[in-house]
Amino acid sequence: FSEAVSSKDPTPGGGGVSAAVGALAASLGEMVTNLTFGKKKYLEYTFELTDIRKELEILRINLLGCINKDAQAFEPLAKVYALPKDSEGYEEKMEECLRKAAEPPFLILKYAARIIELDERLGQIGSKLAVSDAATSVMLAHGVLYAAYVNVLVNTRLMKDRDQADYLNEESVKILDEYSVMALNIYDDICKRLTE
Repeated sequence: FSEAVSSKDPTPGGGGVSAAVGALAASLGEMVTNLTFGKKKYLEYTFELTDIRKELEILRINLLGCINKDAQAFEPLAKVYALPKDSEGYEEKMEECLRKAAEPPFLILKYAARIIELDERLGQIGSKLAVSDAATSVMLAHGVLYAAYVNVLVNTRLMKDRDQADYLNEESVKILDEYSVMALNIYDDICKRLTE
């Protein structure tokens, strides 16, 4: 995958990489649950940890799917970019392709936000031996927020439907603002507890 990213092919690119990193963030969260199960100190959280693990597994699978979704959405857009701007139906094709290309990174952004929420709880109820992995997960998801956001912007900036573009931009900024701060707070809290 890293070799494919390094090539001159445009996919997998930033969108696909952010999805892959998001999947790894979810994987680390799953690992925290697995390392916590069965420990006497955390038995009261077994059902909650089971639910968190299940949701993180779904997020991981969905994010891995977004690697292909992002590449598939970019392919027709690249073809439209290659057309002469005065060709028949150019603007309509471009608009449709831009709208579709903005969808995977917007979805990745939302998935990353949810991982951050789940990491917050894992930082509280996860085994202390694995809590550094929750902190690593939350910072990977933090990076994914920014990567996904810029991949939304690169598509919405050219959209003629400014209502749709503004909606995606505004929703993305809301998620970015709220969850980037949350992620840093979770990370700082875990680091403090590890140095006590």
